[in-house]
Amino acid sequence: MKASTSVVSAFAVSALGLLCCTALAYDRITGHDFTSRSEVIAQHAMAATSHPLATQVALDIMKQGGNAIDAAIAANAAIGLMEPTGNGIGGDLYAIVWDAKTERLYGLNGSGRSPLGLSYDQVAAELERMGRTDLPPHGMLPISVPGAIDGWFELHQKFGQLPMATILQPSIDYAEQGFPVTELIAYYWNRSVPLLSPQPGDFVGTFTIDGQAPRKGQIFKNPALGATYRALATDGRDAFYRGELTRVMDRFMRENGGYLRYEDFDQHTSTWVEPVSVDYKGYELWELPPNGQGIAALQMLQILKNFDLAAMGFNSADSIHTMVEAKKLAFEDRAKFYADSDFSQQPIAGLISEAYGRERAKLIGERAAQRVDAGNPHLYEGDTIYLTTADKDGNMVSLIQSNYRGMGSGVVVPGLGFVFQDRGQMFSMDKNHANVYEPGKRPFNTIIPAFITKGGKPLISYGVMGGAMQPQGHVQILVNIVDYGMNLQEAGDAARWQHLGSTEPTDGQAMYLKNGGYIEVERGVPYSTVRELMQRGHQVRYGLGGFGGYQAIMRDHTNGVYLGASESRKDGQAAGY
Repeated sequence: MKASTSVVSAFAVSALGLLCCTALAYDRITGHDFTSRSEVIAQHAMAATSHPLATQVALDIMKQGGNAIDAAIAANAAIGLMEPTGNGIGGDLYAIVWDAKTERLYGLNGSGRSPLGLSYDQVAAELERMGRTDLPPHGMLPISVPGAIDGWFELHQKFGQLPMATILQPSIDYAEQGFPVTELIAYYWNRSVPLLSPQPGDFVGTFTIDGQAPRKGQIFKNPALGATYRALATDGRDAFYRGELTRVMDRFMRENGGYLRYEDFDQHTSTWVEPVSVDYKGYELWELPPNGQGIAALQMLQILKNFDLAAMGFNSADSIHTMVEAKKLAFEDRAKFYADSDFSQQPIAGLISEAYGRERAKLIGERAAQRVDAGNPHLYEGDTIYLTTADKDGNMVSLIQSNYRGMGSGVVVPGLGFVFQDRGQMFSMDKNHANVYEPGKRPFNTIIPAFITKGGKPLISYGVMGGAMQPQGHVQILVNIVDYGMNLQEAGDAARWQHLGSTEPTDGQAMYLKNGGYIEVERGVPYSTVRELMQRGHQVRYGLGGFGGYQAIMRDHTNGVYLGASESRKDGQAAGY
């Protein structure tokens, strides 16, 4: 299988597009034409994150006797410092853990809830004053309780080995002594500063150097975040949810028109959930149930198993058309049904059933569907970072964490060193919608970790961060491996596509896809494919980034080693020992 060298002269690809798109190595002696580099292979442990220094932190923790869970927490703390453009302790967390002792998967929903004292009518009145019908991306209104820290401590209490003080110490050192800012992070940081500087608090004092975003290679320090980490290391999760930090945040919110209160932090809990899965040609893909969007990937696979993607060929017009149409069908269900299960019951068993997938597959024709409605699964009832770690005992962690939009709300409590997330923007204001805003409710959440097992054994821990790209990316990675025989690195580097324009969970209950949406492709997709997709009625564009951030670890049970892969579109690194 050879990568196309078609010239896309009909489309202009900017420097950013070239940076973010796939780097194909056409002359690799191994014949793996879609890879930017070889897989990393190690015997004892592996870490793959979006920042090389965070990867090294994870490995150092495991060399000190920590396990994969300790390493994942340490890496997340480091990335929260080093990549504030995508995550931080002001955001949410989800994780899937393979526990080698019990030989099973555990799922953690570490997402936060809306303010208990902020009613629907108050939100509606504030939106009317602002001249909006949806929640804004910045400021106080979209802030929900940060769940990441509680997620760390839940993971640690259940599986951790080293003390949290040891786990957090590398990030404390980097916060106080500084770290060099990497290339892509510097780019996004520069974009965020003018948008978020006007928000309440101390964004400029915390996240700029003399009022400017740090440049590539410049040393950046965040001693305020280091102090917050020290408080967590000393006093545990209660320092953030029931301690002095809580009182500081409560006071700041009251003085600056915010809505979170001490009670919101005090009552916050993470939730251990059962991951759900579907079988795709002998491989089980595991995702977490809503309020996240993970089961959209499972719905897509239940549709796609009714087609021979391998015979269609990688990134052919037939394969992309079929996968895009499956995405359209799954995402209309996503828009209608996915929400906090504490407030409404979703027909999850029906949504991910083979029978429902088979019926939805019948709706896919030769032409691009322009109108797509949500189905009736009841009939079949029966900006983000991703990282993964694996240790010598066989434990594996798939963890994703986010502020939501880039650097979040822009609201920074002076002296604490982090930005509050703006995940509350993902609520709908339609009172009849499952995802409607309510006090104390978790909004629909885009961040999803993934895990693949085969024959009951752990195989691949992976994720593809990036908004609605995530379930589409999860499916593309699995299909690349299963149907197209790609290795772990090749599966991530191969040119991607994404479909946009589907109905969102923030829209009204009566909404549906009206105009077919559009496809964005990377420059590695042949123009012959693009042309045929257009002839089938698809709108196609060459995208300028936005195709996700992939990290993965595979367990090779035969040789007793781990294989690691890291996203060529990001600054990250896979490494092991």
